[in-house]
Amino acid sequence: MVFKRLLGSLGVGGPTVDTVLDPGAVLPGGTLSGQVHLRGGDADFTIEHITLELVARVEAEHDGGESEGAVVFERFTVGGSFRLAAGELHSVPFSVMLPWETPITELYGQGLGIVLGVRTELAVAGAKDKGDLDQLAVRPLPAQEAILEALGQLGFGFKSADLELGRIGGTGQQLPFYQEIELTPAPQYAHQMNEIEVTFLAGPAGVEVVLEADKRGGLFSGSHDTVSRFTVSHQGVEQIDWSAEVDGWVRQMVEHRASYGSHGSYGHGESHHGGHYGHGAPYAAHGSHPHKDEHGHGEGHGHRSGPGMGTVVAAGAAGLAVGVVGGMVAAEVVDEVGDFFEGDDEDEGDDEG
Repeated sequence: MVFKRLLGSLGVGGPTVDTVLDPGAVLPGGTLSGQVHLRGGDADFTIEHITLELVARVEAEHDGGESEGAVVFERFTVGGSFRLAAGELHSVPFSVMLPWETPITELYGQGLGIVLGVRTELAVAGAKDKGDLDQLAVRPLPAQEAILEALGQLGFGFKSADLELGRIGGTGQQLPFYQEIELTPAPQYAHQMNEIEVTFLAGPAGVEVVLEADKRGGLFSGSHDTVSRFTVSHQGVEQIDWSAEVDGWVRQMVEHRASYGSHGSYGHGESHHGGHYGHGAPYAAHGSHPHKDEHGHGEGHGHRSGPGMGTVVAAGAAGLAVGVVGGMVAAEVVDEVGDFFEGDDEDEGDDEG
């Protein structure tokens, strides 16, 4: 067990903390459990509260290019109001629910290069110190996995994944950022798009699926990319022929863009299942016009940073090909969590006053 001593305002003799998450990846909207282990310092302290922060590495696009930063997207108070004697060992179990839109970090156990962390904050003697930081692993919901598997079966390949600061208009997005999973086109669509980007916005009743086709000259000759939105229920996932459904989505997006030319930059779904979101239909695609705001890249965006296509491993039988390059393998992502968030405490401490 590795305890991290809380320095700063608590001093060298302050308590130490080690947060241990239960093993295994969790689901978006699922339960994150574990224990916060405390060891008393050189004197008695009153632990006012123990707070867990969910932190993500997020990219922001602006006029000067791109930048990265840490975003706290949820906070949970899991304990507090107790006395920790000098040298005392004390454990606080916790069980909290992740936001439904929590990004997925792995597919079939293979990391996607997304950096999420759980950071522990102690409030002691009127001072707050951020200490322990642990990597958070999140696996896809059944509907998300089925859609990604179908894309793999259709011939799309994993290129990269990142988190973008901003909102997608026309959706029910809750978090201040969204995840993009960038895929290389299947051979049958290679002449029509450079890549396709998939965004999942999960909620209690289902998942909004936003598809964006990066244009290629000719068919997508306008100044906008093509964006379509579909809504998938959590129920009945196993009853759907997802390869046929997802192929229909892609074809609809391509045909819509071809029909409307450069004037119709944003498409919308029309599902043959009918039905409505969360009302028993396997999925229902609502008419909508999603678009990325000024922090996103709905208009004429270029290449973004992140892992590119490199060493490829098969993700399931005939599934999505997951590539991780640039040395960013799973073990190094663990190290990167600590490295990336190392310099954020001071700025966030200022914000909290």
